[in-house]
Amino acid sequence: MSNLTIQWPDADAEQVEAAKGRLDVARRRLVARSQEGIVSVLGAVLDQWRDRDSKWRRRFRAEFPGQSGFSVEVVDAGLDLALERWTSDALAEAVRTELALANGSPEHRISPFSMTSVLLAGAIPMPSLLASLLPLCVQSPVLVKSASRDPLTPHLLAESLAAVDPELGRCIEVVSFPGTDGESLGRFLAAECVVANGSDETIREISARIRPSQRFVAYGHKLSLALVHAEGAQGEAVNRIADALALDVSLWDQLGCLSPVCVFVVGEDARATSVRLTHALAASLARQESALPRGTVSLETTAAIRHEREEARVREADGARVTLCASEGTDWTVIGEPDAEWRPSPLHRFIRVHPVPRFAELGDALRPVVRNLSSVALAGFESDEGNLSETARELSLLGVSRICPAGRLQAPPIGWHHDGVPVVLPLTRFTGFDFPAP
Repeated sequence: MSNLTIQWPDADAEQVEAAKGRLDVARRRLVARSQEGIVSVLGAVLDQWRDRDSKWRRRFRAEFPGQSGFSVEVVDAGLDLALERWTSDALAEAVRTELALANGSPEHRISPFSMTSVLLAGAIPMPSLLASLLPLCVQSPVLVKSASRDPLTPHLLAESLAAVDPELGRCIEVVSFPGTDGESLGRFLAAECVVANGSDETIREISARIRPSQRFVAYGHKLSLALVHAEGAQGEAVNRIADALALDVSLWDQLGCLSPVCVFVVGEDARATSVRLTHALAASLARQESALPRGTVSLETTAAIRHEREEARVREADGARVTLCASEGTDWTVIGEPDAEWRPSPLHRFIRVHPVPRFAELGDALRPVVRNLSSVALAGFESDEGNLSETARELSLLGVSRICPAGRLQAPPIGWHHDGVPVVLPLTRFTGFDFPAP
């Protein structure tokens, strides 16, 4: 009796290999096209996504809420705000600005990688949309692995691109395979350039599989927060600030890296102002729940929210100056804290408000999260330009890559230097021309 074992090919791995083969063929036409023309086509695709009445937005609206768990209202509002400034002209300007250094010098030029693999993560469509487009801007065909929580965005993007320009549409391939499929992942990660989004643990695992000769562009775990100047949050101003913050929290149900996880109220009147802001923010979140209903949450998340609420009640009963405002269910929660001590947040519209009595204490308050800090929304600084300038300087020294007004956290410009680095240049390689002058 024979002990022969037949090893069948891994279907997902073969799918990845076939996609790479098609991209290799498409690349020959891609590099022959003008970069400006390619960016113009991609801009036209973005303009279609910006239009609520376009075929692609209608399909996205019909399919994405059911797949992601977000409400239709949140999906519509989130895309409208995020795509507001993502115009074809904005894309062209962002690419042109970053590549000006190379294109304006006879001493060096840039070249595309033969292929870029993009590993997507999370449930927010905007990062997936942009990450899938950017390699094409620099004439690199792109192999995309869709995120398990958002399989729709890259597939729909590829379809919309093919509808506008079939030849360019052949330069993007979308694949899907389990994260535990090591063979498929290995073939996927063999591209000259790899872009990875995900948790810090995921980034470490991917990094261990990347060769030194490859380009690795990594975007790990990030979070955002808000700073409110107590002096500028008095009277009716506190309600306007609360409305802006409630929008930042409600969009995408506080699940993106641009969603604020907490609010710091800074200044001499921080403690009293933080209590007023806690109540105002609770009222604003209650109104937003009617306009932008929260999506589905797991039993685990529901339990975590209730646990943190109960923990706040216990601390309040023990004499701590804790203010708890919460919906009847778990739709939203605002906890006014007595100090700046960092505490966990279950997200899903759960936010803490911390007082910081002196601006000099802000650095210490941010220290627990500074390595993962992405963006900071500012409010109440309009009449204090000195503190605004100093606070912005301090935040930039801490590594914050974006500072914006409250209410705009979820709407970064298309050319925003994500994690403080350019978004296009890392997807290219430079060649220097070192010839002595005659």
